[in-house]
Amino acid sequence: MMKMALLTTLLALTSPLPLAAEPSVPADFTDVASLLPDAQIHMAYLGSNNFVGSQVDGYQANKCYLQNNAANALVTAQQLAAAKGLTLFIYDCYRPQRAVNHFMRWASDLADTSTKAEYYPNLGKDQLVGEYIAEKSGHSRGSTLDLTLAAKDDNGNWQPLDMGSPFDMFDPVSNVGNPTISEAQQANRQLLETIMLQAGFKVYSMEWWHFTHQPPVYTEQYFDFVIK
Repeated sequence: MMKMALLTTLLALTSPLPLAAEPSVPADFTDVASLLPDAQIHMAYLGSNNFVGSQVDGYQANKCYLQNNAANALVTAQQLAAAKGLTLFIYDCYRPQRAVNHFMRWASDLADTSTKAEYYPNLGKDQLVGEYIAEKSGHSRGSTLDLTLAAKDDNGNWQPLDMGSPFDMFDPVSNVGNPTISEAQQANRQLLETIMLQAGFKVYSMEWWHFTHQPPVYTEQYFDFVIK
């Protein structure tokens, strides 16, 4: 009997632990494409054309998820843009916590500066954590997104407006109200901010593309479901 009990104990100790279930999409989150079929969704961290230089953990599909309040408010923003012959051009929405962790690992590797010329030419990599990259992101709460406005070119393709700096340019030139950009670029930023403000979003002063719906439903909870 003792041998049987010992064998049972040994088996319990050596058996692999069951894998934890992947977190699922919360019931109050929406795939924005279902509400905004005309918006342009180009998730920047799904591919390698981003400041990390590779596909980011947690991004497996070109989908924009937002908490329902933010998603519904974005419909208003799209309608306001469409009234001016424009559309929303979305770079990022809900961001899994594992993606934020990926950003932090990248930021801590000071030897990797392969994307410096394109994304942070005037700042040291050690200066990015805090104002531009953080251990916890509002994106992971589901009410924050990164976007711009786009107009159709002569071939009928949607092209982002000139905002004076590209998305994810970590530099003072990306700060809202930066005085060094042209009047036309300032006007484009102001138009984006006005549209988003009318829809209930507030801009982040360091990044002209970064908006959070007010008030955010989740203020302390950070989600980690995979975008797929």
